[in-house]
Amino acid sequence: MLKVDHLKVGALSAASFALAAGQCLIVSGASGSGKTRLLRAIADLDPADGTVMLEGAERHEMPGPEWRKLVRYVSAEPGWWAPTPRPHFGDVTVLEPLVAALGLTREVLDRPIAQLSTGERLRLGLIRAVCGRPKVLLLDEPLSGLDKEAMQRVEALIGAELDLGRIVVLVSHQPTALARRARAELKIEAGTFKLMPFGRPAVSYSEGGTGLVARRSA
Repeated sequence: MLKVDHLKVGALSAASFALAAGQCLIVSGASGSGKTRLLRAIADLDPADGTVMLEGAERHEMPGPEWRKLVRYVSAEPGWWAPTPRPHFGDVTVLEPLVAALGLTREVLDRPIAQLSTGERLRLGLIRAVCGRPKVLLLDEPLSGLDKEAMQRVEALIGAELDLGRIVVLVSHQPTALARRARAELKIEAGTFKLMPFGRPAVSYSEGGTGLVARRSA
């Protein structure tokens, strides 16, 4: 289980939620509202007060690189340290079926990264994360810049990862078929987190004198 408790990101209200294996949470909000900062805090890439636990272990109880092997953040623009994609991957027997599943050709692995489209880089970044077999995937706009077919392929891969028991926290500014798989939506609005379990009233979170205060919307 991934448990986020009173996580304080910048000037935003504290965020709290819990996800079991195979569950998905969609994070939404206006551009600049703090969606990326939330994912980066969960991944322990940026400092933030509060508690983030995975299967009983708190993020500060292990070195950052070890935590990020388990809790993998996939940026909206993945970073690369070699001129072509292939050196960033390990087991080719796992890699090539994933490349094909996302509608890419084997040749893309040996093309200069500077010549790849945004959609190609995004899909390769997702494949790189999946190949590491993390417990949690933190996906920042994984559908951005994709045509309809590529979007459906990415949604299918994320769905397959959920079936394998991965926990997924997904930032998206556009409708996605994954909403049907999601346990809830975490909406950032006016600096406040609103946790909206699908089919139930929203729960607004703000800071009170004793920490988190939940108010159910009418």
